[in-house]
Amino acid sequence: MLGIPLLPPMKTVLRLALCLGIASLLLAASPVQAKDRPPSPAWTMNDLDGKPVYSADFKGKVVLLNFWATWCPPCRAEIPDLIALQKAYGPRGLQIVGASVDEGGPAVVKSFAAANKINYPMVMATAEVTMAYGNIEAIPTTFVIDAQGRPVKSFVGAINKAEIEKLIAPLLPKADAK
Repeated sequence: MLGIPLLPPMKTVLRLALCLGIASLLLAASPVQAKDRPPSPAWTMNDLDGKPVYSADFKGKVVLLNFWATWCPPCRAEIPDLIALQKAYGPRGLQIVGASVDEGGPAVVKSFAAANKINYPMVMATAEVTMAYGNIEAIPTTFVIDAQGRPVKSFVGAINKAEIEKLIAPLLPKADAK
């Protein structure tokens, strides 16, 4: 009897499910009323130089926590919009954080980030953090977290810049109210 697996290796299955997002691309969580939102899970992930980054580092900011990978076409497609959002709204209190699920490690992500002139912090996602955020099953997956650390909405699949702008505008201070 040959030892032929009935399923492809788990790594292949996970990559396919993550990148394609299967039917999850069509689903997105609905906004929840502020009074009903518990705090987002606290997290610690290492940056691309191996230094710890804490969710508490972004206290008082609106955070877009974006789970992604360098090998994922929809992830790569949304990066120009993420860069533009960080540039436009960073001064008003938006902070995008890219949480890479790349298995190649920080060197692969660091090279990609430099080549694409990514202007927001990059960290390496951990299994604990992906589980804390609902066991991320598809990428890109983005969480919008308000300045009080509460989840506002999540997106599975590439983000729509206009929709994100409409969502974050009321969460940020007015441009002239610094």
